[in-house]
Amino acid sequence: GCCIELDFATMASFLVRRLTGNGAELNTITRQCAPSLMMKRNAHFKAIIMLKRKPEITRKDFETWWLSQHKGLAVKLPGIKKYCVNIVNASEDEDTLYDGVAELWFDSEADLMKAYTTDIGKAVAEDSMAQVVKRDRLLTTEHVFEI
Repeated sequence: GCCIELDFATMASFLVRRLTGNGAELNTITRQCAPSLMMKRNAHFKAIIMLKRKPEITRKDFETWWLSQHKGLAVKLPGIKKYCVNIVNASEDEDTLYDGVAELWFDSEADLMKAYTTDIGKAVAEDSMAQVVKRDRLLTTEHVFEI
């Protein structure tokens, strides 16, 4: 498919021109609505990776591995823009579907795929698979609305 990405202000300008038939009222409307129209609204490619640790690894050891060893590799992925780790809050004996979720931002899906073909990308995947019994990925477009 085809995707055109516009920031919120550009889209608002386009809509105003379509509704008024011209851009004459655009500056007035933009000034009056600036706080809401100029709200940051960007779309970014993001991979969401959900991990389930091996049963012989404690939650604490898994968290320590992820926030130190694995993070040290993941942040070196070529083209990565942001890396975030979310650890599930659960007791040691509580069985959860996943033990954590990583979020990796790239400019595009192609950039993510290219990063994982590199030596560091292969090391990241290998390091992860040595710790988990389950790894699921969601390839998404993130839409952020600042409030």
